[in-house]
Amino acid sequence: MTSHRHNTDPRDTYLDAARECILDVGWRRTTLTEVARRAGVSRMTIYRAWSDMPALLGDLMTREWGTLVASGVDVAASPTPDAIADAVVTTVNALRENELFTRIVELDPELILPYLLSRRGRSQELILQVLAAAIAAGQEAGTITDGDPQAVARGLVLAAHGFVLSAHTMVDDAVDQSALDDELHALISRSLAP
Repeated sequence: MTSHRHNTDPRDTYLDAARECILDVGWRRTTLTEVARRAGVSRMTIYRAWSDMPALLGDLMTREWGTLVASGVDVAASPTPDAIADAVVTTVNALRENELFTRIVELDPELILPYLLSRRGRSQELILQVLAAAIAAGQEAGTITDGDPQAVARGLVLAAHGFVLSAHTMVDDAVDQSALDDELHALISRSLAP
């Protein structure tokens, strides 16, 4: 499977090759040598761009999930509780449905743990930046409750983590995914209401 990106940056071609490898065999079995082979370049070309697979994976995750965030709803244009809740639910669903994310969680879930237990990643920083800006704009417009925009954004991201990673454990005959998405929307919208 190839990426839908059409950039002229050769690194994007290499990241596309890495993405294909991970989708095919998982991260543990993907090597820089295999990425080079799929990209049609020498190993040294890949090694000059990334010293190891974790560095390449970090750039791939940032590109993949940063694109999801960037393509989401522009909440800064309409910073209301419902607009922000819509954007968060849309982003959560996009992450849950992203084939790279799904493949990593299925085959190599330990790759996600550092971003949940030890540190924030670049994609998380981007999400926090977008949310905090929307919250601050909403506070200025009087549509969002008072509070430190950074702290509020971080609280929302922490809440969303469970909906991204664990929602499937709460789906059964009594409660479907749509009902959980409605609950996430209500949780966010109510917490942001002035």
